[in-house]
Amino acid sequence: MKVEGRIFALGAIFFLAVSGIYWYFSRDPIGTTALAMSGGLAIIVAFYVLYTAKRVFPRPEDRFEAEIDEADPEYGFFSPHSWWPLMVGFGAFVTAIGLIFAVWMIVLGVVVLMLAIIGWMFEYYRGDFAQ
Repeated sequence: MKVEGRIFALGAIFFLAVSGIYWYFSRDPIGTTALAMSGGLAIIVAFYVLYTAKRVFPRPEDRFEAEIDEADPEYGFFSPHSWWPLMVGFGAFVTAIGLIFAVWMIVLGVVVLMLAIIGWMFEYYRGDFAQ
């Protein structure tokens, strides 16, 4: 977790430095605030990750003497043939477009999104892949 904490700390330094440079050259309060808030959020995440890294047992990724076999081989189950994530993305897209153009598109997008989530959730309970 130390590597991740250092990456976020570098991100915080970058965002805060860029926000200062951006304010100096543009005098734009909105962009400067957004960059400064991004730096603040990166500081929060970096502090939490580095603080947690001191309290927990180091992972194999954090130790130099670790072997490859020590890493967790199971990252989870990912369906290799599922089309439902595409439908979830399409439903989210239609919902977001509906926020811009029309309320009826929001309703359509939420319906598509709910059907896609239900289909994805119950994919292995019906059809050819039922267990």
